Amino acid sequence: MSEKPAKRRVSGGRVTPKGTRPDGYTPDTVSHTGQDTMPPSPRWVPILMFGLLGAGIATILVNYVGSFWDTSNPVLLLGLGMILAGIITATQYR
Repeated sequence: MSEKPAKRRVSGGRVTPKGTRPDGYTPDTVSHTGQDTMPPSPRWVPILMFGLLGAGIATILVNYVGSFWDTSNPVLLLGLGMILAGIITATQYR
């Protein structure tokens, strides 16, 4: 049988120099005074958001049940469009 080669001992420590901050480095201090904050959303924004989401889901469900009209792609796209509009409205909510 062949013998395994001896493990090489590594002496030394760090291969790359330790990262240090340059002289004269001062971290940026940011003071939050509250002047940059946006005012809260009007009451109609969450109402519109939930209304569009609910109407979109209801449109898709009614489309698949087929109780008012035959199942069709334009009605499905209308429901998906309302859901997308609800999601876009949700991004504007503060």
